[in-house]
Amino acid sequence: MNGQQLAGQPILVLPEGTLRSIGKDAQHNNIAAARLVADAVRTTLGPKGMDKMLVDSLGDITITNDGVTILEEMQIEHPAAKMVVEVAKTQNEEVGDGTTTAAVITGELLKQAETLLDQNVHPTIITRGFKIAAKKSLEILDSIAKDIKKTDKDLLKKIAMTAMTGKSAEHANEHLANIAVEAVIQVSEEIDNKTIIDLENIKVEKKQGATIEASELIQGILIDKEVVHSGMPKYIKNAKIALIDAALEIEKPETDAQIQITTPEQLENFLEQEEKMLKNMVEKIAATGCNVVFCQKGIDDIAQHYLAKKGILAARRVKKSDMDKLARATGGRIVTSLSDISPQDLGFAGIVEERKIAGEQMIFVKECKNPKAVTILIRGGTEHVVAEAERAMEDALGGVKSAIEVGKFVAGGGAAEEAVAIQLKKFAQGFSGREQLAILGFAEALEIIPRTLAENAGLDPINILVELRAAHEKGNYTYGVNVFNGKIEDMLKNGVIEPLKIKTQAINSASEAAEMILRIDDVIAASKMSKSSSGSQNLPQGMGEEY
Repeated sequence: MNGQQLAGQPILVLPEGTLRSIGKDAQHNNIAAARLVADAVRTTLGPKGMDKMLVDSLGDITITNDGVTILEEMQIEHPAAKMVVEVAKTQNEEVGDGTTTAAVITGELLKQAETLLDQNVHPTIITRGFKIAAKKSLEILDSIAKDIKKTDKDLLKKIAMTAMTGKSAEHANEHLANIAVEAVIQVSEEIDNKTIIDLENIKVEKKQGATIEASELIQGILIDKEVVHSGMPKYIKNAKIALIDAALEIEKPETDAQIQITTPEQLENFLEQEEKMLKNMVEKIAATGCNVVFCQKGIDDIAQHYLAKKGILAARRVKKSDMDKLARATGGRIVTSLSDISPQDLGFAGIVEERKIAGEQMIFVKECKNPKAVTILIRGGTEHVVAEAERAMEDALGGVKSAIEVGKFVAGGGAAEEAVAIQLKKFAQGFSGREQLAILGFAEALEIIPRTLAENAGLDPINILVELRAAHEKGNYTYGVNVFNGKIEDMLKNGVIEPLKIKTQAINSASEAAEMILRIDDVIAASKMSKSSSGSQNLPQGMGEEY
């Protein structure tokens, strides 16, 4: 840290305690950290991947093999390692599946880059080669992808099943895959000849206490609330639903108002007046012919009583997001003023009922006509099983959505990666100079996916890769690793397929993150403790100076 001696004085550029690594050291440190993170999730890849148990500081347990969940829960500190977590997060937000793939490819690209750095290839040349290779990879993927439409339910189901494989909900795979496909198709909308799917419109509720097979798709919305009054009906057929974003209570005046009451009669009149106002509110609602009320705000006790007398089922303090979904599912309109409520504002559902699930009362709004918002209720024996089944379902929904929106899919089981790797190696021959080495390195890095699938299944990765390359050299670009019998087989025939977007997104973000990490040649980390707080380092936060 000390610069040149100037008249015997050392020059301090950075404050004491600052850590700094420069040049090769910085690159090797960053690469090592990023690779460690990628290796942490590598063993979870594929149907034979293992799970991780994560225990947080409070002792809460998460058991999962979902890449992004593991990386987020690990609380990673190292700045370069955090970039690998970002890759997985981006993959999760954009596609919803393939997070482990994206992280593993990032780690492997850096490993290949490290070998080149050791041969004194300049980082800028490596990143340029990676950029060229990534662009070519996307072209190759597009050329080998096959078309898929919203009507190809069988193919979509296979995509959902591939996304769930390896998660602990596997034995109920087919059942959950059917639910995922039905849900996505149900909420999809055609806008300007494009299919748009908003997964926000699929509500995933999880409750323990039954088997995973008991999970169901509800053509409507499940609301985690109970009916407000014991005198109300608990089951209503042909429900006409009012969605009210106004309080069924007497509003307190905005300004400070005083009401002076001097006699008991005045008090009685005042209370009567309040009751009358509440009764009028209920009369207005009942006049529309509605028999179910979902209120986003509170419902006064007196209003509850009158609603119950009218035989109306009501729930209060329903979340805004649930109100929006109810509007989309039932076709109703959210009303903000009771004076304006009319029969046209009501939504419809075949059945509204209150049921007890896992010890909690919930209201089911189901059998809606062509709902544009639906609910998936996931069941499972224990809390951990349900949570993992929910993560599997999210992967499946993301996969099916990506397949429909982009309209293309590729073979899984490492087939797509191997196909790209083989063609990239041929493409690299057209380059002279050192970029060729970087492109070849990129191709080698992609082979980490079939290699890891083989390793996780206890197979010999070298034999598998040799066989796989041989199959692809003959033009069988849909051949991948069947981890169940250790053979190289046609993944298309086996029904192991994935949306094209998983692969393109993974390659894109992995290469960008690797390029960014490689360009860093100087890491300056500020000292942890500032001088002013050095005396109070043993005290709790905020207790420095006073004590």
